Amino acid sequence: MRTPTFAGRTPAPDAPAVPGRPPRPRRSSRLPKSRWVALVAMLAALTTALLVDGFARHEVGRSSTVPAAGPAAGPAADPAAPGLDTAGPVLDLGGTQLRSAPLPDKMVALTFDDGPDPKWTPAILDVLRRHGVPATFFVVGAEVARHPELVRAEVAAGHEIGAHTFTHTDLGTVSDMRATVELSLTQSALAGAAGISTHLLRLPYSSETVDLSSPELAAARRAAGLGYLLVFATQDPEDWRQPGPGTIVARSTPPLGQGGIVLLHDAGGDRSQTVEAVDRLITKLQGQGYRFTTVSGLTGLPPGAVVKPVGQVAHLQGLALLLALRLAADLTKTFLLLVIPLTVLTLLRSLAVVILARRQVRLTRPAPAPTFFPPVSIIVPAYNEEVGIAAAVLSLVGNDYPTLEVIVVDDGSTDGTAAAVAAIGDRRVTLIRRPNAGKPAALNTGIAAARHDIVVMVDGDTIFESDTIRHLVAPMADPAVGAVAGNTKVGNRRGLLGRWQHVEYVIGCNLDRRMYEVLGCMPTVPGAIGAFRRQALAEVGGVSDDTLAEDTDLTMALNRAGWRVVFEDRARAWTEAPATFRQLWRQRYRWSYGTMQAMWKHRGAIRERSTLGLLGLPSIFFTQVVIPLLSPAFDVFALYGLVFLDPVRIIGFWVAFNAIQLGVGAYAFRLDGESPRPLWAAPLQQFVYRQLMYLVVIESVASALAGTRLRWHKLTRTGDVVVASGSPKVADPRAA
Repeated sequence: MRTPTFAGRTPAPDAPAVPGRPPRPRRSSRLPKSRWVALVAMLAALTTALLVDGFARHEVGRSSTVPAAGPAAGPAADPAAPGLDTAGPVLDLGGTQLRSAPLPDKMVALTFDDGPDPKWTPAILDVLRRHGVPATFFVVGAEVARHPELVRAEVAAGHEIGAHTFTHTDLGTVSDMRATVELSLTQSALAGAAGISTHLLRLPYSSETVDLSSPELAAARRAAGLGYLLVFATQDPEDWRQPGPGTIVARSTPPLGQGGIVLLHDAGGDRSQTVEAVDRLITKLQGQGYRFTTVSGLTGLPPGAVVKPVGQVAHLQGLALLLALRLAADLTKTFLLLVIPLTVLTLLRSLAVVILARRQVRLTRPAPAPTFFPPVSIIVPAYNEEVGIAAAVLSLVGNDYPTLEVIVVDDGSTDGTAAAVAAIGDRRVTLIRRPNAGKPAALNTGIAAARHDIVVMVDGDTIFESDTIRHLVAPMADPAVGAVAGNTKVGNRRGLLGRWQHVEYVIGCNLDRRMYEVLGCMPTVPGAIGAFRRQALAEVGGVSDDTLAEDTDLTMALNRAGWRVVFEDRARAWTEAPATFRQLWRQRYRWSYGTMQAMWKHRGAIRERSTLGLLGLPSIFFTQVVIPLLSPAFDVFALYGLVFLDPVRIIGFWVAFNAIQLGVGAYAFRLDGESPRPLWAAPLQQFVYRQLMYLVVIESVASALAGTRLRWHKLTRTGDVVVASGSPKVADPRAA
């Protein structure tokens, strides 16, 4: 049989058909499975980065000598450490006997905890420089990673560096492994920042030896086993409470000319009082004959005994840690900057959809009964549709429409599709058999054979209601209308997967179509049900096989040609949605990839400054590409927020966002005359269905970037399409 041509085009088959064997695609290649390894690796890297950043940034406690959870349980002077209550402030707990050095009279070591801080540490360094006084800075490793240049400045100025853990955590309340990691990361940060290591350690929340509880003493012993000297204080003015510079000076002065170690802070809050107090304290004590030194100098240790340079390997490892922490911090900031505007845009789009959908209803309803009944040609492309083709065709010829013809184009089926159509025995049904060449070629074959100016295109598994055609064709009374999108309904919605797709069709398809009609840039007339003016089809060259989304490609072409495309919600068609996740994946993969192809093909609409280019394509790109691509990372970021940020706020935000989406869904269901009961399944989409759709888009983008040519995937039909008895009609829009 000669293949009919349409608009001067002869559709080329993918490959010569072999009887009894499915045709081969023109060109098909698969992306290597390594793409999923790469995706998992990227998400794992993001997760790791967020965990590292959360560990480094959000577990750093507020400067205080009182732990947030209260003092650890245990006696202050542990009997396992005799002499602890009379020991000096610098302890060596590495041996069997506690050792400490006496402090010389009138010698003071100023120590500063919790830094470095970009504001207060330079101010402290400036005061020390002006007075020519050395000090010891007990630094927090996470702050070192953020401000390595300040550590280098401290070392260059001749000051001494001690460790204060990596996140300012109470080592007496964490596991041995966590304590070791805290100390090790701090050393790595120092090695990367300044090329040094230190053997001085001050435990957070333990200012004096008499404050040590049993758990803290155990932590101190473990640290001593790693080579640390434990440094406490003889004077703790609690400057973090900001009692005033005078009070800080008074509490920092050693009694009766004795030597001492003064505990101050150069980070963790407003340290303006500390800066002023240090200036006044140095002036006061120098006037009384005091000398200032470092902790090691106070205990008589030789220079370089506790702070030493590290080797090249350790320095490089430290630099790698600093780089990883910087990247993690930058990544976190980037996501914080992205989350807010993208969330706002998503909510604004939802609001716009509702407002414009309501406007569409008001403009089109209440609509009079159809009075425009031109002859209609219905094209049904079919490839291996034996299961449902008879029911589909019978629903078409059973419509209460005066003049219609049904053209079934059997596109090289290898099952009993043709026999099922032939058995119907209705003179209005024409069967055309042709070698397999794909759906666009089958549609063009049917269009070429059609006798009427109004062409309805229908999928081979779709069931029409009895008045569908008259409603679908009615908008064609306006000669400016080139195409009409019908209302596609999921006919197999009994299971959870079916309910999810039903919700998606009502909200994501029909509500959006109402919006796009008002904007004048309808992107898709669905293949399941659409009416077209033959003249409009001829202008755009028929149905193209350039993309896998031939319906979207055709609709965009009609938009660019200046034809109006509208949505008719009363024209209902019941279709079989994929019944398994595998089938769903294949269908949505084709949709997503094909939509991207169509967007790229019609990118010229942007230059034309048409509504499609200025509003339609950006909206589709945002909702179908940008959001799905970023959403897996946002899910990871949400978990990060639950762990490291305020979980109540994160959960509240999630609940509020889903409540808004449910509200939009309820409105969409009301406009469509549907029962809202299936909406209970919508929140569950967030945990399974949504992730699958995101992976589909990621796969599609990867395929597009790799230049992969995909074949048209044929879904397995079950014939499980149920038209709701007394199918619901659209509610009175004035009540919507």
